[in-house]
Amino acid sequence: MGSSGSFPALEDLHFPSAQVSISQTLSSLRRSALSVTNRLQSIEADAAFVQEVAEQYGLPLIANERCGSWYISPDAKKGSAYFKSTDGHTGQWDFSFRRLNLQLLPLANEYGGCVIVDSTRRGKLMPDALSKTIPIWSAVLNRALFPTETACHAVQLPPNYLGKSEESQIENRIDGFVHSLKSLKLDLDQLRQQLGKPIRVAWANPEYFYPTDLRKDDASCLFVLCSASKRVHGAEMSEGGYIQGAGDDSEGWAHGLTPPVFWANQAALKQTSEEDLPDLIAELIAEYQQQRGEQEATLISPTKNLYINPTDPRVNGSGRYDLVIDCNGDPATVEDNPKLLNLGCASAKLGSRDLRKSLDKVRDFVNAQLGSDPSQSILITCDTGKDLSAGTLLAIVCQFYNDNGEFDASLSKRSISKTFIRQRLAWIVSSKHDVNPSRSTLQSVNAFLMQPPDY
Repeated sequence: MGSSGSFPALEDLHFPSAQVSISQTLSSLRRSALSVTNRLQSIEADAAFVQEVAEQYGLPLIANERCGSWYISPDAKKGSAYFKSTDGHTGQWDFSFRRLNLQLLPLANEYGGCVIVDSTRRGKLMPDALSKTIPIWSAVLNRALFPTETACHAVQLPPNYLGKSEESQIENRIDGFVHSLKSLKLDLDQLRQQLGKPIRVAWANPEYFYPTDLRKDDASCLFVLCSASKRVHGAEMSEGGYIQGAGDDSEGWAHGLTPPVFWANQAALKQTSEEDLPDLIAELIAEYQQQRGEQEATLISPTKNLYINPTDPRVNGSGRYDLVIDCNGDPATVEDNPKLLNLGCASAKLGSRDLRKSLDKVRDFVNAQLGSDPSQSILITCDTGKDLSAGTLLAIVCQFYNDNGEFDASLSKRSISKTFIRQRLAWIVSSKHDVNPSRSTLQSVNAFLMQPPDY
């Protein structure tokens, strides 16, 4: 019927410009809803709720890094915790020996508890770190440190949040975690004194406080797990610019902005248009880095001479430490200096592989230098001060240090097990709480330390 006035078939009709326009419009709206401006405004709104929680309970604020720091003014922040949501994922419940978080114990004792702040993205009431990871950690510590106080041994989980099966499976793993914690040979009596009394857990989020009547008391340390953001069920565009968990995954949106710089420059950031924000943020970051002083290196106890820090030329070349090992430093720059060892490792996973090939140089360097004078101090650095430097330190303390933290060159030939490596890792984690050697780094160190003697 074509020429006699028939209509074309439906499949012959095309509306390319309309389709592109709708797609582009939706993408543009979503980008607009997730703008940096909207994120910072959402963070400010959530931070006001966090402050209310702190005032209601009369407890100090602790950021669960990295997200939590966005929601706490630096002058109100008493410390940091490092609980991973992945340790609370269904079927993967764990007690992390890379994240012991023992720095919270004396603080909780001093104040009667704390408010641990975190957030999560659209759709969830709270992150798994608050609903499962910290309750698991609390139950493990309560059982390990207060074995006779059985009333506090159950895992405290949020009400009507998990299924009964998941709750039961979590409960069944706790004793195994307690056994593993004890295998680290930490001074449990000292930890018990630091904490003082068992942990009680409560939750606070914009939907509810639970239990509503729980307050500080003389019988327990109260840990309030605060999810800062209100739950958003629909798309971001439906909330008039509010973004749930706006501080999460800041590497993807913040243009390098960090919480300290955000809090110090709120007014300027608010007054700047979205298109000009990246340039302003770059300026503010540069100013902050110029003004910031040298970071104090951390002594790894119980040793008296091993230190860890992010690489900083002002510190590395200051002569403050007798020996320096820089994991990422260029080996060609220190050829004539027997007191410096640059390993030339790359960053991230490639760096972990490079470290595996460099640990024999570390062994020889430490053996030669401390073998002639064990009193010398050693500073170990890497780009972050958390990954490769921690792995290098782990190799050193496993090979050369006795249980009292004293150097002994004869120990380098001893047989090393995974349990022993975990015990020595606890020295590092307990001394510097934000170290986070990656799985790849730990695998490299394990492979080096556990190789056959005639390798």
